[in-house]
Amino acid sequence: MTSPPPPPPPPHLHLISIILLLTITVTSQTFSTSEQTTLLNLKRTWGNPPSLTNWNSTTSPCTWPEVHCRHNWVVGLQLNSKNLTGLIPGFICDLRNLENVILRDNFLTGEFPRVFYNCSKVVELDISQNLFVGRLPDDIDRLSRLETLELGANNFTGDIPPAIGKLSELRLLHLYQNLFNGSIPPEIGNLSKLEVLGLAYNDFPDPEIPLEFGRLKNLKTLWMAATNLVGKIPKSFSKLINLESLDLSLNKLEGEIVPGLFLLRNLSDLFLYKNNLSGHIPLSIQCLNLRRIDISMNRLNGSIPDGFGKLRKLEVLNLYSNQFSGHMPTSIAHISTLTIFRVFRNNFTGELPPEFGVHSKLEAFEVSENMFSGKLPENLCKGGCLRGVVAFSNNLTGELPRSLERCDRIVTIQLYDNEFTGEIPLGIWTLSNISSLRLSGNSFSGELPRKVGGNLSRLEISNNKFSGRIPPEISSWVKLNVFKASNNKFSGEIPPEFTALSELTVLYLDGNSLSGELPSQIKSWNSLTILNLARNKLSGQIPASLTSLQDLLDLDLSENQFSGQIPPQFNNMRLTALNLSSNKLTGIIPPSYDNMAYENSFLNNLNLCSASQISNIGNCFVKTAHSNKFSPKIISMIIIASALVLLAAVMSTLFVFRDRVKKQPKRTRTIWKLTSFQKMDFTEANILSCMTEANVIGIGGAGKVYRIGVGQPRGYVAVKRIWNKLLDQSQENEFTSEVLILGSIRHSNIVKLLCCLSSQNSELLVYEYMVHQSLDRWLHGKKRKLEPGSVPGFVLDWPRRLQIAIGAAQGLCYMHHDCSPPIVHRDVKSSNILLDSEFKAKIADFGLAKFLEKQKPGEDDMSSIVGSLGYFAPEYAYTSRINERIDVYSFGVVLLELVTGKEANEGDEDLNLAEWAWKHYEEGGSMMGALDLEIKDPDTYMEEISTVFKLGLICTSTLPSSRPSMKDVLEILKRCNPLDLLPEEVKHGREEFAVAPLLRRESYVTSYH
Repeated sequence: MTSPPPPPPPPHLHLISIILLLTITVTSQTFSTSEQTTLLNLKRTWGNPPSLTNWNSTTSPCTWPEVHCRHNWVVGLQLNSKNLTGLIPGFICDLRNLENVILRDNFLTGEFPRVFYNCSKVVELDISQNLFVGRLPDDIDRLSRLETLELGANNFTGDIPPAIGKLSELRLLHLYQNLFNGSIPPEIGNLSKLEVLGLAYNDFPDPEIPLEFGRLKNLKTLWMAATNLVGKIPKSFSKLINLESLDLSLNKLEGEIVPGLFLLRNLSDLFLYKNNLSGHIPLSIQCLNLRRIDISMNRLNGSIPDGFGKLRKLEVLNLYSNQFSGHMPTSIAHISTLTIFRVFRNNFTGELPPEFGVHSKLEAFEVSENMFSGKLPENLCKGGCLRGVVAFSNNLTGELPRSLERCDRIVTIQLYDNEFTGEIPLGIWTLSNISSLRLSGNSFSGELPRKVGGNLSRLEISNNKFSGRIPPEISSWVKLNVFKASNNKFSGEIPPEFTALSELTVLYLDGNSLSGELPSQIKSWNSLTILNLARNKLSGQIPASLTSLQDLLDLDLSENQFSGQIPPQFNNMRLTALNLSSNKLTGIIPPSYDNMAYENSFLNNLNLCSASQISNIGNCFVKTAHSNKFSPKIISMIIIASALVLLAAVMSTLFVFRDRVKKQPKRTRTIWKLTSFQKMDFTEANILSCMTEANVIGIGGAGKVYRIGVGQPRGYVAVKRIWNKLLDQSQENEFTSEVLILGSIRHSNIVKLLCCLSSQNSELLVYEYMVHQSLDRWLHGKKRKLEPGSVPGFVLDWPRRLQIAIGAAQGLCYMHHDCSPPIVHRDVKSSNILLDSEFKAKIADFGLAKFLEKQKPGEDDMSSIVGSLGYFAPEYAYTSRINERIDVYSFGVVLLELVTGKEANEGDEDLNLAEWAWKHYEEGGSMMGALDLEIKDPDTYMEEISTVFKLGLICTSTLPSSRPSMKDVLEILKRCNPLDLLPEEVKHGREEFAVAPLLRRESYVTSYH
């Protein structure tokens, strides 16, 4: 029997249900509209970027790719790299369910956005790579639910607040590349869930690593490169059982690596953190998970513990540039995962473990500048992945392993300054990818091959025992750029085919037994800058075809048997170094070289003569024995007459000076007004008492520059004296600008104006003294034939050049992005980049600098073109408006100067440097073909050099909008070799932030071949 149907609900319940349903629908619709309004307001606040054109009022925010929703509520914003500008507004927290906020890589400004205190559900906050400034708030722990906090690559300063240690849910904390200059709080050690900690690239004041960091039991990545760390690596690190990547490079750490530091020393360590384990513990768990150790560029010493070989997951081991000693543990060579092994520039001794390469697929093997002995390991390339063998400056012996013939991927072999013997295996010469083969300073023998690999651009075999003739087939070595073969036993003639190598820039064949005449016609040595054939047995006349080499700067043909006259076409060459000594040359020295600058260039040529009486060279106009001579009486009369004329001139000058003095009014005591801009550690009297000619170090259009000693601790100051009466209106404006700007800004990469002394007649600007003067004197001083001693005796190596570029970029970045209003320098050039005693770069000469204020309609930024030739941005020709991009262009020229060694106006075919560099790049020219030949060991830094060259190109783009900001430039310079500098997790995990700026900005840095 079926039950009766239930009675119908009362009519009022139907009504209640309908009202409730309508209420829910209306509420949901209202909230959705409210969130859409909030998002559109955010878009307007951040400058309506074109990247957010799809944000409009006609579509649901949950369909926008940058907005993540859950149940129709906004829970995430993915707004990285959207060109957002301005502040973060407080109404962002009207998105009540917001959990993930990604604002990385934009142009957002202001102090740390406390507005997020009102976003109660935020667990991920990423505002890295923006323009935030100021100190982190002491109550930052109010963001109590945070699991990810990324603040890297901003301009935060001061201390890291201890309160950050109260964010107990944090798993990732990135504070890298800021301006923190206070303490590192030990409270960070309280973050028990933390997995990634990045504090790298901050200027902390010589901190020690807090012992409390040993309590970070879940830490996987510790990145503290370039943080000024001192002291020792704490023993507490042995408790970091989950650590996978450790980077403490570029610091000042000292002491030895304690045995067992990176290993669990006993089971109590294990149970301290894994107290839920029970039963049998496998032996393998006693080794940590370390995959990457980088403690390079510190002051660590002692031997390497054998326990390193127990790190069975280790992939990268960087120990270079320390003071380690002793033997290399054999156990390291048994690590099956090892790919990168860099221990160069230490004091290691003994033999290299022969097992290297047997158990793992090595990619880089760099052991140079040690005291290793014995043979090079035979199986380095067994895994087939090796790209470089760098073992120069050791005591290695024996022959080269024949297994290297099978290294198809190898790019560079650098074994110079060792004791190797035997012949080079033929397969090494012809490796398909090898570009650099550097074997100088050994005892290798044999002849040159007929064929080499198609990419070989640098061959250095000087100071060996190579012999035989230079084969005509050398013309097939088409990529050869540098060939150094000094002091061998090569014989025979130089084949004409040799001159067909169009990319050759450097050629050293001095100290051999080459004979015969030079080729009378030179085919394609158009790029040659150095030609050294000294100490051979070459004969015949110097061919006039040499004078067609317009790029040739250094020519040495000394100690040969050349005869005949020096071709008169030498007058058209631009040689900075010439040596034709010890030959059999005759006739007159060409006028361009008949001066004291080349007085040692023509010695021991008995029949060569000078028209200007160069010492040690015969005078072409000396009378012969049969010529008429002046009598002693006539000579005496000439001398007496000359003396009387001179005396009369002196007396006349003295009378005129006396009359002028009488007519002058009596002098009154000069009153000086002192205006100080910095803390003074000297007095007005220190300056005024030393304003003498003996202290002058430079002269300008309106005054002089003095170096004046002021005692310790400062030592010296530089004083620019400007005579008021010599100033025109333009110069007076420059003086005012210099005082106004330098007196109001402070930055470690901007030269300090200490004070100003003013009187009725002159102004004295007192600056900090820069010991190494200006960058251009180091890059170009020798070319300009400055007076002896004006340029130091050694050249800038690449690490110093990169350091200078980064320092100058930091100064400009501060002016453009951290000053309010921003400052445009308008005269950035290598002569306005000064270098202190440690080659730290500082921007100087702010006479043309200008604050960027908002203009009224129709108002111009400037009335005329200012700056220096070769550094002008192209838009100067068609606009009077200025912005920061003109400084970026000029700085790009400086970068090109650092890489190429050329001056700003030095190009080919009336091109300036920027135009030449673009042409060289667009025509597919090699990187070696653009490189300054004075850069030592360029292969070691080629990736960095390439990046800086390409960055210089994009900075000098014709279109201003295509140029990066100085913040972008600085970021790329600091990361010009990102895959070496960053932890593996950064490269391969979700934290792709650090390589993203370089890899993402394809328009800035493209691949270079």
